[in-house]
Amino acid sequence: MKKSVLKEYAKIIVKIGANVQKGQDVVITCNVDDNYFAKYLVEECYKAKARKVTMDFVSDEINRIKYKYEKEKDLAEFPNWLHERWKYYLDKLPARIYIDSSDPDSLSGLDQDKITNVRKITGPIIRSYRNQMDNKYQWVIAGIPGVKWARKVFPDLSPKKAMEKLWETILEVTRCNGDGVKNWEIHNKILKEKTDKLNELGIKKLIYKNSIGTDFTIELPKEMIFNSGSEVTYSGVVYNPNMPTEECFTSPNKNTANGIVYASKPLSVLGSVVSDFGFEFKNGKIIRVISDKENEKSLLEKLISVDEGASYLGEVALVPFDSPINKSGVLFYSTLYDENAVCHLAIGESFTECIKDYQKLSEEEIKKIPLNKSAIHVDFMIGTEDLKIKAETYDGDIVTIFENGLFAI
Repeated sequence: MKKSVLKEYAKIIVKIGANVQKGQDVVITCNVDDNYFAKYLVEECYKAKARKVTMDFVSDEINRIKYKYEKEKDLAEFPNWLHERWKYYLDKLPARIYIDSSDPDSLSGLDQDKITNVRKITGPIIRSYRNQMDNKYQWVIAGIPGVKWARKVFPDLSPKKAMEKLWETILEVTRCNGDGVKNWEIHNKILKEKTDKLNELGIKKLIYKNSIGTDFTIELPKEMIFNSGSEVTYSGVVYNPNMPTEECFTSPNKNTANGIVYASKPLSVLGSVVSDFGFEFKNGKIIRVISDKENEKSLLEKLISVDEGASYLGEVALVPFDSPINKSGVLFYSTLYDENAVCHLAIGESFTECIKDYQKLSEEEIKKIPLNKSAIHVDFMIGTEDLKIKAETYDGDIVTIFENGLFAI
């Protein structure tokens, strides 16, 4: 990939994604193999007048070795230096840039009980810090190809060709070809028009049906609104947390999901890929994992046992079936991309930024709204070409908002 293209992509991530502010600290998390791209991000951050840029390098391969050999109690240890790191994040509120090139099968074949148990211990600790930082800082997650990921997506190509093809596809669906900054400004405007229409309806309940067996309802608290594209911090800084993004999303009343939903695309979870699965809900909670594959069923059951909130929903998202990502015909095996292909739901943590005028509410007022809390947030795709979604409004009207997988409003 040409250096000029990589620099332009890094510029869009820093300016449109994180929107790094003058004098702000920045922390960039990426794989050690992605150093060739990280240097462009660092330079763009300093061009944006960042005070300090810190690299947080990770490694799929080393992480796999650690989970293979290290004892569970040692993996779950949260030493003082980690607490100090999170206290620094809480104090300085650095912009966070996450670059994802992970192998979807990075932890496949390992002891899933160990992985789950470690997350049960470390998850609540990290969540306690993140809850204090909610809506106070900018963050963005964007992808670049990794060799194993590229070979997973394009198994018939050589490693070099697969990397090139994945780069081309990522840049296309992330709207970075041409004037990327202008493309994102237009895209955010279009997404806002959609959310404005949804919010004008005053939706109380969503009713989903399609031919693969989804027959499902869920309610939205009156205080909730749909968001999309760009978000705004308490201090008024606009940023785009997901690149790409095609969704209009909100958080539901955690106690109201009822019925069955089936996944329409595979999902990478706990370092393994699962497919052909579904969930049955009753009064908000998952009461049954549906899968004919015992190993995948067991993996999903472990996922929803991470904590109490892991078996409830924290997000409903509307994405048209003709989204650029879905039209690409590529299955990315990455939630960042696949969730923006079609409609999806997410188990786990809710979004307080989807509360209307959340900036004006106290912590106690926010706690009274029946939203889900969890250490995880895992999206799974449910959109199909024949998905129909009806909305019951707080005024008592029934409105079809999705027909044949597309917006009908």
